[in-house]
Amino acid sequence: MGVAVRVIPCLDVDAGRVVKGVNFKELRDAGDPVEMAAVYDAEGADELTFLDVTASSGERETMVDVVRRTAEQVFIPLTVGGGIRTPDDVDRMLRAGADKVSVNTAAIARPELLGEMARRFGSQCIVLSVDARRVVDGPATPSTFEVTTHGGRTGTGIDAVEWAARGQELGVGEILLNSMDADGTRAGFDLELIEKVRRVVDVPVIASGGAGALEHFPPAVRAGADAVLAASVFHFGQLRIGEVKDVLRADHVEVR
Repeated sequence: MGVAVRVIPCLDVDAGRVVKGVNFKELRDAGDPVEMAAVYDAEGADELTFLDVTASSGERETMVDVVRRTAEQVFIPLTVGGGIRTPDDVDRMLRAGADKVSVNTAAIARPELLGEMARRFGSQCIVLSVDARRVVDGPATPSTFEVTTHGGRTGTGIDAVEWAARGQELGVGEILLNSMDADGTRAGFDLELIEKVRRVVDVPVIASGGAGALEHFPPAVRAGADAVLAASVFHFGQLRIGEVKDVLRADHVEVR
């Protein structure tokens, strides 16, 4: 494959604070995203993802400040998602120090947005975040996976695999593939979903949702993931980034 597989912790940030609990002994303030980012940097994370889960757009400036403070202290690439609706939103995050911005709901409403962002800032800066789940009720999609919004609660009827391919056509540089079925289960990544998306895109695919044990990571890479993302298993110290890299190396996967 030539390119080293990346290991990426994801932090949910609400009004400038990390939510979904954190349990690092060495932190003075477990709610401070900048402090956590520094720990992950030291532990060997290849990148960091911040997901702004703040409901009100009035708090967006807080997120810009978090990105700015993080970028001053941490030198691995930083992706920011959540509430990105316009090219100006992208501009603000990149100026604050983010390397990439991930777009989800706004692109579903108006796919051309992805092309506009990619042309203005470069494909390498734009990530399409796809929250996919298996279709259980309603008409089946060709791949049996559909795109969802609102944290997986609302189905769109859009085929998730076709949507990933469309994102690449429109110019995104990466697909963040979130399995809403696997999310929070810690039962392993959705390998079928990864394989199906891998077949239709050439851009890197980040697998997200379901990581619960070290043995879950190599199959995700074999299924086609270029990067593996996890949240709570890292935040609670059940798994360390170095351990994930060791298990990938043992499976003959190139890591950094």
